[in-house]
Amino acid sequence: MLDELKTVSKQQYGYALGFARIYAGMGDKDQAFVWLEKGYEERSTPLYFLRVDPIWDPLRSDPRFNDLLRRIGLSP
Repeated sequence: MLDELKTVSKQQYGYALGFARIYAGMGDKDQAFVWLEKGYEERSTPLYFLRVDPIWDPLRSDPRFNDLLRRIGLSP
């Protein structure tokens, strides 16, 4: 599934958060943050749901998560 998504993402814009969601669901925090950063660089609109979307729950305790929220302007 990841290989297919990577192929499609080379042809279309905006797949960074899809990758981040997959990696977060797999428990691969480092790769999830790599793709969240790409989403941040792309100014991906769905980033505004980071505070409320439960898919990101496994990442919330990581300092990188709070740093990203701060940079987006969503810090508490």
